[in-house]
Amino acid sequence: MRNVAILRFSKTEGPAYFADWLDASGIGWDLVPLDQRSAVPRDPRSYAGIAMMGGPMSANDPLPWIEPVLALLREAVAAKVPVLGHCLGGQLLAKAMGAPVTRANATEIGWVDVAVPASEGARDWFGGRAQFPTFQWHYEAFELPAGATRVLENRYNPNQAYVIDDRHIGLQCHVEMTDALVENWLTTGASELPQASTPAVQSAADIRRELPARVAALHAVADDIYARWAKGLVR
Repeated sequence: MRNVAILRFSKTEGPAYFADWLDASGIGWDLVPLDQRSAVPRDPRSYAGIAMMGGPMSANDPLPWIEPVLALLREAVAAKVPVLGHCLGGQLLAKAMGAPVTRANATEIGWVDVAVPASEGARDWFGGRAQFPTFQWHYEAFELPAGATRVLENRYNPNQAYVIDDRHIGLQCHVEMTDALVENWLTTGASELPQASTPAVQSAADIRRELPARVAALHAVADDIYARWAKGLVR
């Protein structure tokens, strides 16, 4: 099988647990570090799938790689090459498919609950779960592309994840977190954190509370999402 391409937009937002899962599953992957001016792949059919990580920039920023990435994603969807987007990646996929990315109804940072709608097939992406806590760090949010199905929601921002053609998934949240990645973001994003938590934005102390157990539970969710996505990889 061909390798999965992983587009990285920021050095602080690498593939983390997603890469660990691919390695454990025997699936090869190629890192495409756009933050180091790597070229955007031209043909998605060279890969088994296209995955994208997060980043501090906006999908609406006038960066030189934005339009080539959007074109790559549109071609991947048309060619049925599975796309997976974490946070910024989910926003880019939505924008590529014609949906707006705008300021979120509410900023979300930390461990926030999400729910899986009871719609047919939605819970297949999450191991049958009806709800779970996930990790969030975002200021913008996507609308649903035409024809997409919402598969995650919460009270702060209704569009938390969507699926296109039962093959491509865009996530607003970060299911790729590891203990080390959380600690890295708590350091690099310290100025964005409050001293006292609110329901949607947590302090560093609250994010760290029971961190290993929370990350382990998130890995179990990620395992189910990634395994469901991998069923569509081009062989």
